[in-house]
Amino acid sequence: MAQQTAHLDDVFQALSDPTRRAVIDRLGRGPASVSELAEPFDMALPSFMKHVRVLEQGGWITTNKVGRVRTCTLDATPFSAVESWLQRQQEIWEAHTDRLERFVTNQE
Repeated sequence: MAQQTAHLDDVFQALSDPTRRAVIDRLGRGPASVSELAEPFDMALPSFMKHVRVLEQGGWITTNKVGRVRTCTLDATPFSAVESWLQRQQEIWEAHTDRLERFVTNQE
């Protein structure tokens, strides 16, 4: 359970930054080089590479280096982890609100 929690922490940490979310959005259209991904952002390449590393650590992207070009590809695996976690949270809160509704309408 602790390992799963740590993995979810990495997944959500990667999503916590607007630059990284924009990179994920862009990679949804297909693979791109790091320089292509960095182009719209006003930051130095070493700073942008920190975002790439966080996305890799979170499992959102994989990279492949050929010569001097590092290409990033979106990995869909974290989407299922996030979806599963959100589904569990939804079930928990729906149960709470269902109990509240029964209490308020005196159906218990």
